[in-house]
Amino acid sequence: MPESHFNTRIAQVSKYLEIIAISVLFLYFGKSLFVPLLFGLLISFISYPICKWLELRRIPRSLAIALVMLLIIALFWLLLSIMGYELNAFLKDVPIVLDKFEAYSPGIQAWIENNLGLDPEKQSGWMQKIITDLENGLMGTLKSIFSATISTVFMLVMIPIYASLFLYHRSVFVRFLESLVGSRYRDRLHGVLKESIQTYFHFVKGTFFVYLIVGILNSAGLLALGIQHAILYGMLTAFMTIIPYVGIIISASMPVLIALITKDSLWYPAAVILIFTIVQYLEANVIFPRVVGAQLNISTWSTLVGIFAGTILWGVSGMILFIPFLGILKIFTGEIEELSPINILLSRK
Repeated sequence: MPESHFNTRIAQVSKYLEIIAISVLFLYFGKSLFVPLLFGLLISFISYPICKWLELRRIPRSLAIALVMLLIIALFWLLLSIMGYELNAFLKDVPIVLDKFEAYSPGIQAWIENNLGLDPEKQSGWMQKIITDLENGLMGTLKSIFSATISTVFMLVMIPIYASLFLYHRSVFVRFLESLVGSRYRDRLHGVLKESIQTYFHFVKGTFFVYLIVGILNSAGLLALGIQHAILYGMLTAFMTIIPYVGIIISASMPVLIALITKDSLWYPAAVILIFTIVQYLEANVIFPRVVGAQLNISTWSTLVGIFAGTILWGVSGMILFIPFLGILKIFTGEIEELSPINILLSRK
C-alpha cells in the first residue's frame, strides 16, 4: 500500500474518531434535551400509521393527533394506577411484615451467632450502626428522589408535546430533510423514512415479546415456589418494567411480601428475589438483544453494544432509545456506499 494512500486512510479514521468523540460529548451533556425529544420522535413514528388512518377518514390532523395522544396517556395512566394500587397494598402489609420479622429475629440471631460467630450484643451494635448510616444518608436520598421526580415529571410532560409537534409538522420536517440531502438522495430519503417507521414498529413488537417471555419466566419461577397468584404477579412484574426502576421495585415487592406472609421460612422470599434477579439478568443480556435484534434485523453483538452505550450515556432511557436508532442507522448505512462497513457490523448476516 503506497504511503500517501495509507496516510489518507489514517486521516479519515482520525476524522471519524473525532466526530464520534464530539457526538458522545454532545449526547451526554445534552441528555435533558435529547431524551424527551427522541422519546417524542419514537412515539410519533409509532403513532403515525394510526394518525394517517384517521386522517384518511376525514378527521382533522389536530384531532387525530389529540385522539392518539389521549390513548397513549390513558395506557400510561393505567400502568401508574396499577403501580399505585400495588404500593397501597404494600403499605397495608407493612405491619404484618414487621411482625413476621420480629418472630423470625431470634432464629436469625441464633443462625448468625452459630455461623458467623457474632453474639446478640454485637449484632445489635452492628444493626444500630446500619440504622444510623441509613438515617444520615436519608436526606441525600430524598433530595435525589425529589430531583429525579421533578425531572421525570418534566420529561413526561414534554414527550407528548414533542410527539404531537413532530406529527403535526411532519411535512415541514420532510421538506427540511429533502433540502438537506439534496436531489441525489431525495428518492432514497422517502424509502429510509418508510423503513424507519417500520423499524420502530418492529422494535415495539419485539419489546412486547420480551416482556411476554420475561413474564412467563417470572410466573414459572413463582409457580414452582407455590406463590399465590403467581401468573398475575409474574406478568405484572414483567410489564411494569416499562416504568424504569420504580416499576420493577414496586411490582416485585408484592410477591416477595406474599412469600414472607404466607410461607414459614425466609428462604421463600429470598428465592423470589433470586428468581427476579436471574430473569432480569437474562432479559438484559440474552432475551432483549436476541428478540429485539431479530425484530430489527440487527446483530446481537451490535444490540448489546447499543444497550451498554445507551445505559452509560443516558441510563435506562438510553437503553430503550439506542436500540431502534441502531436499526435506523443500519437502514441509513445500507443506502450510502461509503458507510457500508458500518452496515456489515450492524447486520445479522
